[in-house]
Amino acid sequence: MRTLLSLVCMMLNAIAAAQDYPARPVTMVVPQAAGGANDILGRILAQQLAQRFGQQFVVENRVGAGGNIGTAAVAKAPRDGYTLLFTISAAHAVNPLLYAQPGFDPVRDFDPVMLVATVPFLLVVHPAVPAASVKELIELAKAQPGAIAYGSSGNGTTNHLLGEMFKSMAGVDMLHVPYKGVAAALTDMLGGRVQVAFASVPSVRSHLKEGRLRALGVSTLKRSSVAPEVPPVGDTVKGYDADFWVGLFTPSGTTREVPAKLHGALVKALADAEVRERFAAQGAEVAGGSPEALSAALRDDVVKWGKVVKAAGIKID
Repeated sequence: MRTLLSLVCMMLNAIAAAQDYPARPVTMVVPQAAGGANDILGRILAQQLAQRFGQQFVVENRVGAGGNIGTAAVAKAPRDGYTLLFTISAAHAVNPLLYAQPGFDPVRDFDPVMLVATVPFLLVVHPAVPAASVKELIELAKAQPGAIAYGSSGNGTTNHLLGEMFKSMAGVDMLHVPYKGVAAALTDMLGGRVQVAFASVPSVRSHLKEGRLRALGVSTLKRSSVAPEVPPVGDTVKGYDADFWVGLFTPSGTTREVPAKLHGALVKALADAEVRERFAAQGAEVAGGSPEALSAALRDDVVKWGKVVKAAGIKID
């Protein structure tokens, strides 16, 4: 009887605490480096949540192992809503496919709060490449198997996976050249040492404007609001459809009222015109929707990228 009463008291205390949430500063872990798009988006939202709750939301960059270190830390954090995870699909859905021991299970260890935004990528080529469309690039690659090189920011990264999916679905053979980061990849591409890449809009926007690179397609099924002039790769390569999302999670088992309060605040924040403009500047389209939408996106990506990773034989360790 005493045990039952203790359990009831614990449940009532948890509910009361959730209703008062947040009563102290909240840590939002971003498992990517400061200054990147995900970090900037996280800081925009942290500012919005702080304003709406009247409490600090502090962004903490916990980097390492492609995002695994910070993600694993949140998976082991108390289930009280004071440690959140703001991350990208490349780390959350794909890393468990690449690493033998990532340190977390993307589904079991987290509860989804919201699919915050999606980030399309552009298929870009050096101006010397004699292809003005995706169709012409495919024809060129088929005529010269293995002669065209595409750069990425490293094995298992977003642009690597997009390139491998393109090779598989378009039936072409291109040489993958991995670099240590997007800056090094773009430097060599601008110098003509690699001819093709998939890149985020902000990373190539100025190069496209000044004619140093040319965009042939966008990775999403439909035209993107952040690059409306670029047709989808899927118009030529049927079924090609890929974006990368950013989402907010709590450790699994967090009291239900906490994610609900966070979700409600995010809905209002993402409706703000200034927030949407700041997201667009980072090449991100506001998504929103229910926690179930984020859960579905996660599960879909595990299946989609699992096929790409297996077919290409990509492993990090």
